[in-house]
Amino acid sequence: MHLSLDLDNGCKDTDSPDEDQLRRWISAALRSQAGSRDDTEIALKIVDETEGAALNQQYRGRQGATNVLSFPFAAVTPEPLPMLGDLVICAPVVAREAAEQNKSSEAHWAHMLVHGVLHLLGHDHLTDEDAERMEALETQIMQQMDYPAPYLTAEIAP
Repeated sequence: MHLSLDLDNGCKDTDSPDEDQLRRWISAALRSQAGSRDDTEIALKIVDETEGAALNQQYRGRQGATNVLSFPFAAVTPEPLPMLGDLVICAPVVAREAAEQNKSSEAHWAHMLVHGVLHLLGHDHLTDEDAERMEALETQIMQQMDYPAPYLTAEIAP
């Protein structure tokens, strides 16, 4: 499998993962799908909270920044193109969520990339049944990369 990653890090003041880590996490999600393409292109933009909030409002009609936005490539072309879609990760939101959920920043970044790629591949969590399937797949991918299950809540001592 060959992954072409167009990376735009517009939020350099955060502790964002390096490109090798990003590629590893994206590739793990892609490999999880039977019949995934040999060549895949993904555009990944890492944004600050201001840009993340603007994009979330524009495309989802929701106020405030969210952790990951996914935009599957859906153009009709005479021949299949390797473009899978675009991902937007809001670095400050990911950092804040990792701290709030008592998770390592690395594990949460990995989860957000896996989650976003699965959306690009057509998975969703709109119904309880879809959410269960998607969360199980995310957990499987994360554990295959030696990360903890992402949906376990960390117990905090009283």
